[in-house]
Amino acid sequence: MQKKLIISILSGFLFLTLINSCQNEAKTETVTVELSEAHQEGLSLMIQNCYTCHNPQTKEGKRLAPPMIAVKRHYVDATDTKEEFIAAFANFLENPTRENSKMPNAIKRFGVMPNLSFPKEKIQLIADYLYDNEIESPEWFEEHYKREHAKEKPAYKPGDYVSQGMHYALTTKGVLGKNLMGAIKTKGTEGAVTFCNTKAYPLTDSMATFHDVSIKRVSDKPRNPENQANEKELAHIQTFKNAIANGEEIKPIIEEQGKAIRFYAPIKTNEMCLQCHGKKESLAESVNAKLANLYPNDKATGYNINEIRGIWSIEFPKE
Repeated sequence: MQKKLIISILSGFLFLTLINSCQNEAKTETVTVELSEAHQEGLSLMIQNCYTCHNPQTKEGKRLAPPMIAVKRHYVDATDTKEEFIAAFANFLENPTRENSKMPNAIKRFGVMPNLSFPKEKIQLIADYLYDNEIESPEWFEEHYKREHAKEKPAYKPGDYVSQGMHYALTTKGVLGKNLMGAIKTKGTEGAVTFCNTKAYPLTDSMATFHDVSIKRVSDKPRNPENQANEKELAHIQTFKNAIANGEEIKPIIEEQGKAIRFYAPIKTNEMCLQCHGKKESLAESVNAKLANLYPNDKATGYNINEIRGIWSIEFPKE
């Protein structure tokens, strides 16, 4: 299946059209987003100033620079907050050097871009738009991205859906864990709370795109309301809780539905989790304050070690 995102702009509205095509069949979905004045200006500046070299429509073999979707992904991956993203983006454009770049492979291929002396306020408008909005992706980009990042073959055999689901869960957990530890190391536990607020979803979505599957982390006691488990997921969470209570071995749950596999596996708490998810009275005052600010309806505290914090809910095609 080929996927193509077409972006069009009219009278301050952004139209996102996703075309899923398979042989002679195509499914088109269009979402309309009203842009703020700042985002309208940022988009206009990006098209006028960046698309000469970073145009997503340019064929892969004729590119002068990576498409803007690649720029966005690399700078999102390399930073923890929107403010850091904008700062890093601006830092490179104001002083484009190999050391300031977050894209070493692009530098190797295309070289360092020239210093174009963009005004700082225009750079910030472009970065603000880039961070907050969907960016058009060339047809070849996802396959290119997979090739660039695939270091080893999947550790599962065709038809071994438990191992396949665990592969998706563990590789995503690895990316989240690496970035979370980096946030804790540089900014303490409060930095971890901010990281989860701004980066957990983009990183999870990035891994879902990388694997071309649906990946969710859901809970019966969510911190972010978007992580609320549905009825079926709640039942599986209870199954895993019962297994722990009874001292039973916990095994992932596999459900086959037509041409799809649904995979569910527990997410258990450990010592590190309790820095943000433990009992409120044991959390640092600064952490409680950060949680109250970012998550006024937080339900995700009060845990001990080795409890079910939530589950992986992953869907992928049956082979």
